[in-house]
Amino acid sequence: MTKMLASVNSLEEAQFILETSVDIIDLKQPKSGALGALSIATVKQIVQKVNQQKPISATIGDLPMQADLIFDAVSAMSETGVDYIKIGLFPDGNWQETLTKLRLLTQQGHQLIAVLFADTQLDFHIIEVLKQNGFTGVMLDTMNKSSGTLPQLMSFGELHTFVKTANNAGLFCGLAGSLKSKHIPELLTLKPDYLGFRGALCEQHNRTATLHAESTQKVLSYF
Repeated sequence: MTKMLASVNSLEEAQFILETSVDIIDLKQPKSGALGALSIATVKQIVQKVNQQKPISATIGDLPMQADLIFDAVSAMSETGVDYIKIGLFPDGNWQETLTKLRLLTQQGHQLIAVLFADTQLDFHIIEVLKQNGFTGVMLDTMNKSSGTLPQLMSFGELHTFVKTANNAGLFCGLAGSLKSKHIPELLTLKPDYLGFRGALCEQHNRTATLHAESTQKVLSYF
């Protein structure tokens, strides 16, 4: 069954989501980019408040693919106690060197989720490389939020191929990227492990605004 992920940017928002039936609490700061990170101190606060009542994922920020930089950021985030750490595979930089170095952390049991971006040149062969380096999961998102929603940028067939490829590799897979409630029924037929939301949970679909109870319940009604 597909689960729902909700991105929050504060302790207050995390407390709100904790009282709903949302499955996964995702920590990020939308004002700082596609995968903007919250401070380590804030993440620790939220982890303590949630107290293992729901799984928590957290992003490390929109960082260039530099092995040492990414490794240090993931290491720091791992000390907060979050369940999953999301790493954006942004264009340029050395992906292979970065993923290989991160294997040191996956071998220690840290659960890493790679984020691929639909508005960049994608090669789903990277999923096999992620598997080889011990990643737990992979998700599709959008880097430039003004470029359109995930279903606008990728066909249903392409999304199906992504989910199937991830499943065949044994990776947890998710779909996100300015998703709206109208997209949910069709995306659910693909049976991803989760669908991720931020803007659709906010008033007027403004991802940098605060979460809105009515909008959140509308999305939740599909799950």
